[in-house]
Amino acid sequence: MTPARKRVFNEINITPLTDIFLVLLIIMMVVAPMLDYPGLKLAVPTLGPDATVKTQPKTITVNVNANDQLSVDGRVIPDKQSLVSLLRQEKAQKPDGVIIASNPQSSHNATTTVMDAAQMAGVDKIAVTESQGGGGSGFSEQDPER
Repeated sequence: MTPARKRVFNEINITPLTDIFLVLLIIMMVVAPMLDYPGLKLAVPTLGPDATVKTQPKTITVNVNANDQLSVDGRVIPDKQSLVSLLRQEKAQKPDGVIIASNPQSSHNATTTVMDAAQMAGVDKIAVTESQGGGGSGFSEQDPER
């Protein structure tokens, strides 16, 4: 009786290796377009005057004091309709929009009244800022939510 001869294995099965390469190829094809995404272009703000601005913007500044009293160029505005008519008149000379300089102690209602009046006057550019001498961060110390 002769012992069973072991059969010699002289071939390499490359099918699993080919499968791995195909999976890697598919992953690279999916990821490659994402690598070309440029991302966000952000401009870092700089100090000093902007060289691209040639002229001063012509804006209307509406001040709101701590007592919710409205004024434009030192003139006190008694009500919303007067503000609307004044903004319509001033809009022709100052077409760059309205800046609402609001005191931090003023009510939200006063600021929204000015916004509403500006919208009724046909002004489409509105900015809100803290009035000069308003002091601090613009938030009341009595407001615990901020």
